[in-house]
Amino acid sequence: MDRRKALGLASGLASLLAVAQSASAQDADKDLIERGKYLATVGDCTACHTKPGGQPFAGNYGLNTPIGLIKTPNLTPDDETGLGKWTYETFEKAFRHGIGDEGEYLYPAFPFGWYTKVSDEDTRAIFAYLKSLPPVKEKREASDIPFPFNVRTALITWRTAFFSAERFKPDPNASAEVNRGGYLVEGLGHCGMCHNERKLVGNTSIAGRLGGGVIDGWYAPNITPDGHQGIGAWSDAEVVAYLKTGTAPGNRPGVAAGPMRQTIEESLSKLSDADLKAMVAYLRTVPAKQTYKEKDLQAFNGPGAPGAETYLTYCSSCHRPDGKGVEGAIPALAGNTSVQSAGPETVLRVVLGGLSAQSGYAPMPAIGQEMSDQQIKDVTDYIRNSWGNKAPPVSETGIVADLRGRTQTMMAGNAACSTVENEKLKAALGEAGLPDALKDLKPNDFVPTLSALVPKLKSAGTGAADDALVNGLTSAFCTANRDAGDTAPLGWSATIGSFANIAYSQVKHPEKQASAEPGKPPASGDSPSKP
Repeated sequence: MDRRKALGLASGLASLLAVAQSASAQDADKDLIERGKYLATVGDCTACHTKPGGQPFAGNYGLNTPIGLIKTPNLTPDDETGLGKWTYETFEKAFRHGIGDEGEYLYPAFPFGWYTKVSDEDTRAIFAYLKSLPPVKEKREASDIPFPFNVRTALITWRTAFFSAERFKPDPNASAEVNRGGYLVEGLGHCGMCHNERKLVGNTSIAGRLGGGVIDGWYAPNITPDGHQGIGAWSDAEVVAYLKTGTAPGNRPGVAAGPMRQTIEESLSKLSDADLKAMVAYLRTVPAKQTYKEKDLQAFNGPGAPGAETYLTYCSSCHRPDGKGVEGAIPALAGNTSVQSAGPETVLRVVLGGLSAQSGYAPMPAIGQEMSDQQIKDVTDYIRNSWGNKAPPVSETGIVADLRGRTQTMMAGNAACSTVENEKLKAALGEAGLPDALKDLKPNDFVPTLSALVPKLKSAGTGAADDALVNGLTSAFCTANRDAGDTAPLGWSATIGSFANIAYSQVKHPEKQASAEPGKPPASGDSPSKP
């Protein structure tokens, strides 16, 4: 071989090697970004960094904290308003140490007290994923934090008392599964951020660890292995199913609501089964904790209790006089762990704001909009202390009034109509002439109208689950009638609640619903018109 041919061959081989190395580097980057996406999902970053109706990760979500309203920053790689000019070192200092790009202390509403336990490799992967996002130019809005809490230098006191930067240390005596669960629960999952009794003290042993507490007007329950107030009586499979779907199989009552439902939809439902099982395995090792002392509270249960009549009037037609609900359709209240949490906030919020259809369960009207504050207090005490339930009574009616003002939902009539996320379903609703076809629709016409609409939507090939179909119809009804004013003979919450329940019955049991007389509620066992 002559010299020129040899040089040419060497050059060609070098080029091929360079291409191969470039492709290998690209594959490595792709793998790193994909891993970072999963880890950011574990951390549920989108929940706090996406405002309602805003672009994912562009910030300006309002966090209601004990020190005021904090608007979250933009995490997209925009050079002016996001992380575009941040280096990994800048990100790591904020993420694991709570120090911003200008050297300022970050408020502990950002869970760096938990993220400090995340490994170097995982921190780099998350940064790579955030840098790969489409940049969104959105300037951070001003927070509303009164003096003296708006003076960031004062945070040095909190940091000195409660924060120490350290990576997660596996327990040499625990299994690999338990250690993986501990890494997720105590790190990226930052479960204690909601489920600790005292939130702002961070990831410390004095935070009322995982024993339950109030977060933004909702009660995050006890998730220690306590048999009554925690997850001690739940099987591993039941806890995993709840984390994945918001409900548990078999006779385990309850559905996720509020921030937990959002966490499940955006984060936990997307985790691998192995990681969910690991988290449960770790929670089993946490010392069981009683958030409150159980005691006999006879004044709040039985026929003569203050809330008994209210329960029979507003709630028993769905949840049944014995509190057992309807299997697969209406959650049981008897034995319901969430109902028996130390704080009543979640029960009160659900009564006041209702729930959309989820996990096969019927939607719940915002029935509290038809009750007085005293009735809501009494009925909450009643269901929390009947059929074997035991929980502390509501301390005062003032908490009901406070949460009434803070609970804003479509079902209550004080928030925007929900949107339909499934594009195919949205198109099918439009092709069916909705929401115009539902405009000025009266309760007597709910059954015949829905009996004609539902089969068309089901055959449209949208791929939408029954829950999405029910919620899409309810959203269309809201859009058509919310501003109509006249919802006689019922108020708004009762009208849309009745429509949602009949839509559920029609979607689930069209053969029964089609035979119902116009204007009458579904047959017993389907989905009554009251919760």
